[in-house]
Amino acid sequence: MTDSTLQSPLSDADIASIERATLDAVAPASVEAINGWLLPFDPSTIGRAKSAVPLRHHSLRAQDVATISARYQAHGMTPGFRVVDVAGLADVCAALASQGLAPQQPTLTQVGSVSSLRTFCQGTPAIVSQQPTAEWASVYTAPGFDPVDGAFRVQALSRSATVVYACVVEDGQAVAAGTASLSQGWASVHGMRTVVGQRGRGLAGRVLAGLAQAALAQGLERVFLQVEEDNAGAIALYRKAGFHTAWRYHYWR
Repeated sequence: MTDSTLQSPLSDADIASIERATLDAVAPASVEAINGWLLPFDPSTIGRAKSAVPLRHHSLRAQDVATISARYQAHGMTPGFRVVDVAGLADVCAALASQGLAPQQPTLTQVGSVSSLRTFCQGTPAIVSQQPTAEWASVYTAPGFDPVDGAFRVQALSRSATVVYACVVEDGQAVAAGTASLSQGWASVHGMRTVVGQRGRGLAGRVLAGLAQAALAQGLERVFLQVEEDNAGAIALYRKAGFHTAWRYHYWR
């Protein structure tokens, strides 16, 4: 990928902490570890909660792909992988292709500064709670969103032990929501949603402001998020907020 915002690689420790923090947020039903991989198992629609992910971007054994696939099959699940587009994982990608899997849904992992995020978002911060609220949950199943996917996301984010919940309510109606997982030395942003018909009003910025404020209160300065590569509007917002792309990954299915 050619991307002017792509930065030099993070350390192996940073990569591992980001992937562990991601699973802390989406809270799969169970997780196994095999030779530098995390294997989350979950019946939901959330790709990150049911796709094997490497904890480093080099020096992995291509033959472990078959072992990992067998573990998913043993759980009654279709094997899925979330693999970064880097030369160090070329052998892994070749092994995935040999199993008939194909790369889909290109997604960017972006990193930034919590302080910069809070400074950028000048609107009144969203209300942040330590527990999920009915108002927060209602955004994910509002008209215009897939109700099944929304219900799964509410369920997953609600059971996470590391998440705080942000919601903007206007005239008694929740119009925007998001969450941050505060774990592994990172704040990570997940589940950003704005109700159809309310977009373009800076509501996402208010959600980000609330989440950044909560992260700062916990002494966290590093933040990351994952955003699909074709979501130009969100990427533009995150760029203005100081995020830059650390890597791109595909789901192999």
